[in-house]
Amino acid sequence: MNFARRRPREDPDINLIPLIDILIVVLIFLFLTTTYSRFAELQINLPEANAEKSQDKPAVLNVAVDATGKYAINGLATPYGNTQSFAQALHDAAKGSKEPVIAISADAAATHQSVINVMESARIAGYTHISFVTTQTRR
Repeated sequence: MNFARRRPREDPDINLIPLIDILIVVLIFLFLTTTYSRFAELQINLPEANAEKSQDKPAVLNVAVDATGKYAINGLATPYGNTQSFAQALHDAAKGSKEPVIAISADAAATHQSVINVMESARIAGYTHISFVTTQTRR
């Protein structure tokens, strides 16, 4: 004899909302990480050259300015009369170099005008590459 009553069996439910959420996240990930080919870009074939690196180093003119306003070009004391005469002294010290680098070593106590005088003379002489020499502070 079977005394146990049969319970009505419940049908299983499949909840689709979490599945849809996971699919949306996967789609967003794919959209963000996919690279698209670009057909609108220009196709450019660059020219080729067999040139070697230039071994020429630019000439360097070391111009020193001390705290009292005295000038020296490559270690030789040079009087500063005006910008024209100093530009001619820079040109003579360059010895025909096309574009020398003017390295200004100015004393920390040198006046601003002394440095500007060197820069203006370099401009008049046609030299545009100017750098400043500094020392690294020790801590």
